[in-house]
Amino acid sequence: MRDYVRGLLGRATRKNGWQLAEWAGHRTPDGFQRLLNSSVWDADALRDDVRDYVAERLGPGGVLIIDDTGFIKKGTTPAGVGRQYTGTSGKIDNCQIGVFAAYATSSGRALVDRELYLPKAWTSDRHGAGGAKIPDERGFATKGELARDMVRRCLTADLPARWVTADEAYGQDWHFRRLLEQLDVGYVVAVPKSQQIKLAGVPCRAGRQSVQRPR
Repeated sequence: MRDYVRGLLGRATRKNGWQLAEWAGHRTPDGFQRLLNSSVWDADALRDDVRDYVAERLGPGGVLIIDDTGFIKKGTTPAGVGRQYTGTSGKIDNCQIGVFAAYATSSGRALVDRELYLPKAWTSDRHGAGGAKIPDERGFATKGELARDMVRRCLTADLPARWVTADEAYGQDWHFRRLLEQLDVGYVVAVPKSQQIKLAGVPCRAGRQSVQRPR
């Protein structure tokens, strides 16, 4: 596993089994293939271990950062792949979208949670979803809903974040902002200039700026 992760982070031109094994000095990719195909993984338990480790090493008073990114794909079989907008290429492309949570302090930064966004075409087609090993109970969820789930997990697991921040894709979602208020955590989020905000009972338009609420 160590060699596999080093290979993914290394300079192998292609990240397939043969290339990674060769880069790591293995004669064949058998070990990597056995690791990926036969090993029993508990991805959520590993996520929890990483989050606890990061909290301990980076310390309290940090910022929980929510953002998504796209992974450009050529095929149609990877879970969640489809033609959708991604900032990776700045256009609608064939890609997967992942929503991520990172924790940052003055001591460093690290990812602490992740969710794969599944377009409705994937959650409505159980045959295709089953082929990609997507659990039957997994239904459609917006990126905002995935983000809220991650924030709940991180903060209820005592990740010592003082603030939460996100771009306008999440900041314009009042459900997201309301959750942060309910969890009693400060936030700084971007909103589009068309965002309407009610201030003292009077609706007004926000400029392209952050909305913040100190603790």
